[in-house]
Amino acid sequence: MNKHIILFIISCGVLFSCAQESNSEEEMTFDYPASKKVDTVDTYFGTEVPDPYRWLEDDRSDETAGWVDAQNKVTFSYLESIPFRDKVRDRLEQLFNYERVYEPFQRGDYFYFYKNDGLQNQNVLFRKKTLDGTPEIFIDPNKFSEDGTISLAGSSFSKDGSLFGYLISEGGSDWRKGIIINTSNREMVGDTLYDIKFSGISWKGNEGFYYSSYDKPKDGSVLSGKTQIHKLYFHKLGTPQSEDELIFGGEAFPRRYVGAYLTEDERFLIISAANSTSGNELYLKDLSVPGSKIIPISSNFDSELGVLANEGDRLLIFTNMNAPNNRIVEVNAAAPGPENWKDVIPETEHVMTASTAGGNIFATYLVDAKSEVSQFDMNGNLIRKVELPDIGTAGGFGGREEDKILYFTFTSFTYPSSIYSYDIATGESSLYEQPQIDFQPSDYETKQVFYTSKDGTRVPMFIVHKKGLELDGKNPTYLYAYGGFNVSLRPSFSTSRIVWLENGGIYAQPNLRGGGEYGEEWHIAGTKMQKQNVFDDFIAAGEYLIENKYTDPEHLAIAGGSNGGLLVGATMTQRPDLARVAFPAVGVMDMLRYHKFTAGAGWAYDYGTSEDSPEMFQYLLGYSPVHNIKEGVDYPATLVTTADHDDRVVPAHSFKFAANLQEKHGGQTPVLIRIETDAGHGAGTPISKTIEQEADKYSFAWYNMGIVPEKLKEDM
Repeated sequence: MNKHIILFIISCGVLFSCAQESNSEEEMTFDYPASKKVDTVDTYFGTEVPDPYRWLEDDRSDETAGWVDAQNKVTFSYLESIPFRDKVRDRLEQLFNYERVYEPFQRGDYFYFYKNDGLQNQNVLFRKKTLDGTPEIFIDPNKFSEDGTISLAGSSFSKDGSLFGYLISEGGSDWRKGIIINTSNREMVGDTLYDIKFSGISWKGNEGFYYSSYDKPKDGSVLSGKTQIHKLYFHKLGTPQSEDELIFGGEAFPRRYVGAYLTEDERFLIISAANSTSGNELYLKDLSVPGSKIIPISSNFDSELGVLANEGDRLLIFTNMNAPNNRIVEVNAAAPGPENWKDVIPETEHVMTASTAGGNIFATYLVDAKSEVSQFDMNGNLIRKVELPDIGTAGGFGGREEDKILYFTFTSFTYPSSIYSYDIATGESSLYEQPQIDFQPSDYETKQVFYTSKDGTRVPMFIVHKKGLELDGKNPTYLYAYGGFNVSLRPSFSTSRIVWLENGGIYAQPNLRGGGEYGEEWHIAGTKMQKQNVFDDFIAAGEYLIENKYTDPEHLAIAGGSNGGLLVGATMTQRPDLARVAFPAVGVMDMLRYHKFTAGAGWAYDYGTSEDSPEMFQYLLGYSPVHNIKEGVDYPATLVTTADHDDRVVPAHSFKFAANLQEKHGGQTPVLIRIETDAGHGAGTPISKTIEQEADKYSFAWYNMGIVPEKLKEDM
C-alpha cells in the first residue's frame, strides 16, 4: 500500500443530516481506503481459488499497518459524527460505575476475593483475615500498565496458601508470563517465566508447579504463526526455566493441547491431551510412588473426560463416553480403563456439568438452557435439589473437601450476578453480595419461545424487553448467538445491554445447534458438513422475530463473536436481506485457511478443513464468508470488529472480509472495520475499552436504523 494514500472521509455535516432525514441515505457515498489486490491463487483438488488479499495476513508488514491505520481513520470519523454517540458512551459509563464484588475463597490464613470499584479497567484481588474483617489489596492489575491493557490472566495458590502464581497477558495476547510470589510479603520467588500458553499453574506442594507451553513460531509472526506441539513442563522453584523438566508432549509425543492438574490430595497428576477442541486422551501418574509411570485412562480422542475427584485409590471421572449428556463414573486408579468403570451418577435427558465441595457432588443440569442443581454424596445418592433464587444461570458450586460453606453465583437476563452462601450440610442459602446498579429488573420481562428451523428442528430462544412494549414490527432488535464448539449460551446479565433495553430495544438469544445446550448430539448436528444447520437456525430466529412483529428487517441487528463472527458473516452473505445491521466480531471468516494460523487446526473437529477431501473443501467454500461476498449485492450496514493482538482468531480473517466487502458492496450503507489496538480476542479487555466498543456498536445500530434512542432525545 502506498504510504501516502489519500483518505476520502465523509464530512460530519453529511452524517448529521442522515440522522435527521430518513431519505438521505441514498446521498451517502463512501470512499474506502485502497485495498490492493494480489494474484495469489490456491488450488484445492483441482479447483483454483483466488486470494487477492493474502498480503493482509502479514501482521508485521508496514503495508498492513498502514491499511489498519487508514481503515480506523475512516471508521472513527464515521462513528465520531453520530450525534448521540457521546451520550451513549456517557450512559454506559454511568451504568458500569458500580461496585462489583466476587465470591470469596479461603487460602491459608486469608479469605481472598476480587472487586472492582466500578470503572477500574481490571478487577483487583483483595484479602482479609476473616469474612467480616478489613480487606487489603493483594494484587492490583491496574498497576501493571497505565491503560489497563496488561491483565491478570490466571492465578493459583499453593495448597497451604503460602505461594501465589499468576499469569499476565499483554495487549490481550494468549501468550502469558508467569510470576511467583510469597503471600506473606508479596516478594517475587525466582525469575519470570515466559511463553506460557493455554495453561494454568498446577502446584505440587511448595516444590514447584506444572504448566504448558509452545515453542515460539520459527516462521512468521508470534501472533499469527502456527502453534502445533504443546509441552507440559514441571518448574522447580528457584531454578531457571531452561532447566524445567518436560513431563509430557513435545516432538516425541505431539499433541496440540496438553494440560495437567493434581487431585486435591496432590497424589495423582492428571494429564489431558487433545488435538482438537472436542475429545481428549486422559493420563494418570501416581506421585506418591517414586518413579511411577504415566498410564492411560483413555487413549483415544473419541470422547471428553476428566477426573472430578478421588477418595484414595477411587477415582470419580466425569465423561460423555457412551453418554452424550455426560455422566460420572468410578474406577480404581490401579486399573482405570473404561472397561472397569461403574456409574455413580448416570446420564439423564438433560446435559450435566459437575463439581465437588465439602465431600459432596454438585450436578448442574441444563434444562432448556436454564440451570437446575442437585446435591449428591460421593456415592451418587441424591441429598437434595438446590433451591435457586429464580429461573436463570447458577455457577460456582465448587470448593475444597474441608469446606462447610460454599459460594455460588446466580444471574439471568434481568438479574445482576449475585453471590449466595450455601451451607453444604443443611442446604440453606442466603444472599451474600448483590450489586447496586441503576437498573430496575421489574421493568423488564424475559420469555423463552421455541421456533422451527429450516429442517423442522425445534430451537429455543430467549427474548428480553421492557414490559408493555408494543409489538408493532419496528422495535430495534439485537439478535445474538454463537452455535459452536459445544458452548452453551445461558441467561446472563450484561451491564452494557441495559442501554439497549432501556431505550426500547429487544434482545434475543437463540440456542443454535453446534452449541452444548442439548448435549453432544446437539453439538454434532452443527459441525462439519452439518454446519449449515447453525446458519439456518440463526436465520429462522430472525424470521421468527419478524413474523411475530417484534421487529422488521429494517430494525434488526445480528451479532456474534469468534465462531459467532463466522455465524454473522455466513448469515449476511446468504441472507443479506434479513437484517439492517451486522456485527461480525473477531470472526473466523476464511474457512479455507483458518487452520494455518496459531492453534486454528484444533478447530477442525467442528469445521473440517479444506484439505480433508474434495467434498469438505466444496462445503467450506460454499459458506466461507470471505469467499461468498457477491458483486453489487446490498449488504447490511456492517461494523466488523477485531483487535491487533488477537492471536486466537487472527485479525487477517476480519481484514480480508472487510476489504472484499468494501470492494463489492452494492448498497449505500457503510461497511466499516473497527480495529482495536493493544487488545486481543476479548479476555482481559479494560473496562474503558469495553465501554467505547459497546457505545460504538449501539450507536452504529441505532443510527443505521434511523433511530434516535428514546432516553437521549431530550438531550439532543
